[in-house]
Amino acid sequence: MTIDLKQAPTAPPASLQKEEIKEKTKALKKRLAELQKVLYAQQRFSLLVIFQGLDAAGKDGAIRKVFSGLNPLGVHVKAFKVPTEEERAHDFLWRVHPHVPAKGMIHIFNRSHYEDVLVPVVEGLIDEARTRRRYEFINCFEALLEEENETRLLKFFLHVSPAEQRRRLIERRTNPEKFWKHNDSDWEVAEKRDKYYRAYEQIFKHCSRVPWHLVPADKNWYKAYVVLSKVVETLEALPLRYPPLDTSNT
Repeated sequence: MTIDLKQAPTAPPASLQKEEIKEKTKALKKRLAELQKVLYAQQRFSLLVIFQGLDAAGKDGAIRKVFSGLNPLGVHVKAFKVPTEEERAHDFLWRVHPHVPAKGMIHIFNRSHYEDVLVPVVEGLIDEARTRRRYEFINCFEALLEEENETRLLKFFLHVSPAEQRRRLIERRTNPEKFWKHNDSDWEVAEKRDKYYRAYEQIFKHCSRVPWHLVPADKNWYKAYVVLSKVVETLEALPLRYPPLDTSNT
């Protein structure tokens, strides 16, 4: 999967009407809630949704908008931060595997195992040979989830423009309701945009056995619609059925 992020769109098509898309989003949220009920009851399949993107791409907002309103018993969100000392003492997938979904569950990763072929590459902490081995391990890991546990994976890259990213980072320093999101290091990362782009482009190239979905993320209303559409489409493709009545224990 070859992608030039500098050429990829960050805004919705000009022909789309915001209010029309928001109405479609409401209908998709209702449909997702219906599908989740069956997924949870059937206990046959699971869904892992991965969100990646630069700082201020809107990962938190997308998760909140798309998955609010679902049965909380069947949904779990995990945010992957900088590895702890204990996590660094193990292989890079050690901290990830305990958080993949059991049958019937939807799990959402805010950042993921892809951070370990992203930040270390940008910072020059691992060489090309080790990076390529990690690509292979990731592909095998995702195949394991799909083939051994009937887990469907969705991988989203939220693509935000430099101007919109800057606006959101400034808002984190000026809006008291968003002070908690502010981190000085986010500005340093933003200055390395080109390096992160190159690292992501290599990820797309080498880890697309499960395809990536690039989501224009400058407008939150469109971002949520694109993600919801793909989540609903993925679940609708499964043979979801409510389980039959079981009277064997009565």
